[in-house]
Amino acid sequence: MNAALPAVDAFYEQAACGLLATDAAGMIVRANATLHAWLGAQADALTGKLRFCDLLSVGARLFHHTRCVPLLQLEGAVNEVQVDLHTLDGRQLPVLLNIVRHPGADGAWLDHWAVFRSTGRHAYELALLGARKVAEEALEAQRAADLQLQALNLQLTAADHRKDEFLATLSHELRNPLAPMRSAVDVFKLKYGSSADERLLQAFDRQLRHLTQLVDDLMDVSRITQNRMRLRRTPIDLAPLVRGAAQDMAPAMAAARHTLRLSVPDAALVVDGDATRLAQVVINLLANAAKYTPDGGQIDVELSCADGHAELRVRDNGIGIPPDALGAVFNMFAQLEPALDRARGGLGIGLALARGIVDLHGGAILVDSAGPGLGSEFTLRLPLVAGCAVPEATAAPSALVSPRRVLVVDDNFDTAETMALALELFGCETRMAHTAAAALEVAAEFSPDVALLDIGLPDYNGYELARRLRALPRGLDTTLIAATGWGQDKDRTLALDAGFDHHLTKPIDFEQLRLLLR
Repeated sequence: MNAALPAVDAFYEQAACGLLATDAAGMIVRANATLHAWLGAQADALTGKLRFCDLLSVGARLFHHTRCVPLLQLEGAVNEVQVDLHTLDGRQLPVLLNIVRHPGADGAWLDHWAVFRSTGRHAYELALLGARKVAEEALEAQRAADLQLQALNLQLTAADHRKDEFLATLSHELRNPLAPMRSAVDVFKLKYGSSADERLLQAFDRQLRHLTQLVDDLMDVSRITQNRMRLRRTPIDLAPLVRGAAQDMAPAMAAARHTLRLSVPDAALVVDGDATRLAQVVINLLANAAKYTPDGGQIDVELSCADGHAELRVRDNGIGIPPDALGAVFNMFAQLEPALDRARGGLGIGLALARGIVDLHGGAILVDSAGPGLGSEFTLRLPLVAGCAVPEATAAPSALVSPRRVLVVDDNFDTAETMALALELFGCETRMAHTAAAALEVAAEFSPDVALLDIGLPDYNGYELARRLRALPRGLDTTLIAATGWGQDKDRTLALDAGFDHHLTKPIDFEQLRLLLR
């Protein structure tokens, strides 16, 4: 095997780098064939005829004398010096130099040089520098994009918060004009119901209730998005709840000439839930089916039990849902058709609200449709509760009201006057005040049995007024009822903490008020 290796001289001559030696004066005393080939020199053109420094550029010679020679004298070696050589045929050759100083046979110093071509290295280094620059620019762009994304997220969060606050404020502000309208309709029904045109009164009542429901939905969506909705959970039999919701929707179904077919089992299907909220979900599903089914359609409601869950299916033969829209129907403000194309409008929040309420109950609500024009089916699933007895329904007490002295305090003149009118029809004696200060004066003289107080008064709020009324001689005997457009749980808590006995949200339900006045 060793016989196949070249001789030592051949190794030297054909080395992968240029090799040479120079004397103390820098004269080339020996150079290998590789260096001759790189420099374009004949075999006898270097040795004893050229100093290696003569092949360097002016700048490289200066660097050699000022930097390399002192290092050779102190340390005996210089490594990786990058210079350009001038070849004998006029080219420039980028090289790396390693120099080691050794003593010669006669005691004089010899410098041994190793010369490496750096053309490829230079290109490689340039490529590395370019790649590094590209990477740094990409990293900087990513950082800028991340900062921009963070800023956008903050803006979106702030905008979403402002939207929720706007919805809550809008709901409150809409309740103020609704309150006197609701009171006026109820007064009209109580006073002239038997002699008035029943169709006109029913139309006005239906539309007012529809508007009130829209406002309530806005408020409820705001509560859900802000995680403020609280459930009052008890064991509930879904069968009577579904029947009641269908009965509530009967006028709307009749107005659209829909056929509503109800299939509800006799056996109890008990879930742990908030009866008011679940009824709201069922009504929203029925209202959605009625809205998106052309007049004279058919709507099937089926309540059953499957896999430990109560299942409510609402099917219609209405306009259907395109496959690409199935995933979006529960989104806030989602609409299947442009607003101008819909005969029966809506805010597009009913299904979003239904899903939010069902999620709070640990259930699920699903939608399916074969496509446009082929109807839709919504499925509500709620976990059944085993071994829970449904509280027995108690008979509603008589709504007769004994004559009472009632103080009505509201800065909205129409609201106060219509409320006082309704209370007088109940047989109550009333007084009105439109500021907190005036209310205290009236209360001191009138000694009311009941005080119906608005919260947002011009001088100071209803909470403070309640505290001051309690301080009057007969204040502890007065029933205080908060009547306000703010209807969130925290508002009820504030009212009770301020000394109120009850909290009603505008527009006030007169039947509920009757019960409180007994």
